[in-house]
Amino acid sequence: MNKKEISEIKKLFTTTHCAVTRICGCYVDAEKNQKTKLKEAFFSLPEEEMFKYFNIFRKSLSGTLGKNLVQMEFPLEQEASGGTQEFLLQLRNSQLRDDALIEEFYQKVIENYIDPENYYIILIHGAYDIPARASDNLEMDDASDYVYEFLLCSICPVKLSKPGLHYNADANTIENLIQDWIVEAPDIGFLFPAFTDRNTDIHNLMYYSKKPDVIQTDIINNLLGCRIPLSAKTQKETFQTIIEETLDNTCDFETVMAIQENLNEMIEERKEDPEPLTLDKYEVKRLLADSGVENEKLEEFDDLYASVVSDEQAGFVASNVASTRSYEIRTPDVIIKVSPDKAQLIESKVIDGIPYLMIQATDQVEINGIAVKSPLLKENSEMSESEISESEENF
Repeated sequence: MNKKEISEIKKLFTTTHCAVTRICGCYVDAEKNQKTKLKEAFFSLPEEEMFKYFNIFRKSLSGTLGKNLVQMEFPLEQEASGGTQEFLLQLRNSQLRDDALIEEFYQKVIENYIDPENYYIILIHGAYDIPARASDNLEMDDASDYVYEFLLCSICPVKLSKPGLHYNADANTIENLIQDWIVEAPDIGFLFPAFTDRNTDIHNLMYYSKKPDVIQTDIINNLLGCRIPLSAKTQKETFQTIIEETLDNTCDFETVMAIQENLNEMIEERKEDPEPLTLDKYEVKRLLADSGVENEKLEEFDDLYASVVSDEQAGFVASNVASTRSYEIRTPDVIIKVSPDKAQLIESKVIDGIPYLMIQATDQVEINGIAVKSPLLKENSEMSESEISESEENF
């Protein structure tokens, strides 16, 4: 799924285009006990509740593609009879009317979801009559050949509201606020099947994680049965290892900065693409070559890449391994942060055998908010005063 396809599905979670047919829910406490359940036709809910659920559904498809939102594929063994794909298809095809299947789903979540606190499992069924599109990409509402039938699951933490005082408008007094349990935005969720090329894709699902580096391994393995992709953090660490080990003793300041700059240029060139830029082995190798890495080092790249990356088919999402907002240059004692478009202000030099990081100073230098004068400005100022003094004496 790309950005446009995700946006198209998110539009279904509004009163105007609502495609949700049924909703089920199960509130689970910290001891894994089911406290209460919900099973309703979605349009039977009060309007105010519907709006709040819409926010949760949209949140379950939000964030950065390739980071918070990851498309996961079912391995062949899970597409066979008795696999996780078959169970999810049965659940979808039941339109959430089979109590036994719903209860089995709840039990699978409770057994595999790791959370020490209370949470609320929300499961919805939807049916989207996919409008055809004309050659100018405009939707034709009266022309549709396919219906996209789907499940969306959201698992939301339920936390006690903060204690405090509040204003009671009826009594016109300030009173103690009674704490209550609040359903918060989802921590994880998934959409099944995926909506790929604007149609049903039963071979994939879209997985959401509020915290990309916190992977619910048991949920992915046992409930979804999908291959676990590298997290954004692991992608970045693996990419850094590849760079360091490939360059080895030639991993100098200039080369690493060139790699970062070229990577950011690639992202900028593809920023309008609906799918995130992903780098495979060959694109990483070409990036290194374009950044001035020696041919001798590139000859060893393939073997080194294979030793670091277990699945060579898996790529790196460029936005996960690049620093597009700022570069961080770190020594044991000093940290320098600079905007990528100002990186040329920092140079690496060796003076009298000692390596230095040189920062080009301007007339706007501050130390803890106190403006200081650069030596050049001070020198120019003293020269100007001297010239004025000499001019007055001559006069």
